Amino acid sequence: MNRSLPADLPTVNEPLATELAHYPVIHHQPIHWGEMDAFNHLNNVVFYRYAESARIAYLQALGMFDGSMVTVLAQSSCQYLRPVVYPDTLLLGVRCQRLGRTSIVMEYSYHSTAQSLVVATAEAVVVRLDSAGKDKLPWSSAERARLLALEATVGHTPEV
Repeated sequence: MNRSLPADLPTVNEPLATELAHYPVIHHQPIHWGEMDAFNHLNNVVFYRYAESARIAYLQALGMFDGSMVTVLAQSSCQYLRPVVYPDTLLLGVRCQRLGRTSIVMEYSYHSTAQSLVVATAEAVVVRLDSAGKDKLPWSSAERARLLALEATVGHTPEV
């Protein structure tokens, strides 16, 4: 799992750690200077790239990102709460909000280590497809069990 903080990150204060407590995967994302927009804020498109990286980390934690699974992003949204500026490191908590028959609704929380605050939240719907990428493919009972077990490690139960 991707929950431990690397030694080179700033210390995370207790309230922030508490906010992340119910996210089984925490993706660490340093902000890069080139990701700033003309107003010296993190460009809004970059938040979606970070969510993609966090989503991949989540699927890797489940052992489901081995090249054999085809998933497509059906919907995504992001709510920007505070501007993010360089230098900073975001901690993206990612979890399953709802596990459907062929889809999963992912929930993200973006925590700024520089501000010790949630700076954005996001949601994405991912649909699983067959190997040809044409028809929806249900999650297997083993995959569902692994996902629910991962979520249970932090006391979170997705809607099913």
